[in-house]
Amino acid sequence: MTRISVTPLAERSRLREGSGCRVGGGSLLLVPGRAPSPGQGTYPSTIQNALAHTQSALRYFPDLIAARDGEVITIDAKDRMPSTHTDRYAISTATLNAGLLFTAAHAPTPLYYVFGDLKVLTPSEVHHYATHARPHRSGAWVLVATRRAHPFEEVFGSPPALAA
Repeated sequence: MTRISVTPLAERSRLREGSGCRVGGGSLLLVPGRAPSPGQGTYPSTIQNALAHTQSALRYFPDLIAARDGEVITIDAKDRMPSTHTDRYAISTATLNAGLLFTAAHAPTPLYYVFGDLKVLTPSEVHHYATHARPHRSGAWVLVATRRAHPFEEVFGSPPALAA
């Protein structure tokens, strides 16, 4: 069974928000149907506001640094997606470009986008699928069909069974 360990800050934030329970050794437990609320949502509102208005690459850094079977991985939670009307994920072009640069700069550490429906894509996959699709007319977003994403369990393994 694959176990994912999260950083202590993300663990505290997840517990504080009531989105799961702590599983031994700090492993990440995701409740099906509910994505974690890590990253910028854990910062005070003044920092969130500053990040929302900056051109700094810090705005696009992954939300979690985790370990999967002894390997360092990064996760960027995209909890407000997919579209409820089009069955597509909309990822900002700036986010995608930052994800591709992060992946290149920190190879071999993978970056995974985990969407609100607990499906997973990498920046490279998003770029590939968006290149082969009709672009958004503004150019500010890339659109990827939700059917292209991998189930969470396929990428990270199944969470342990919850005790009654």
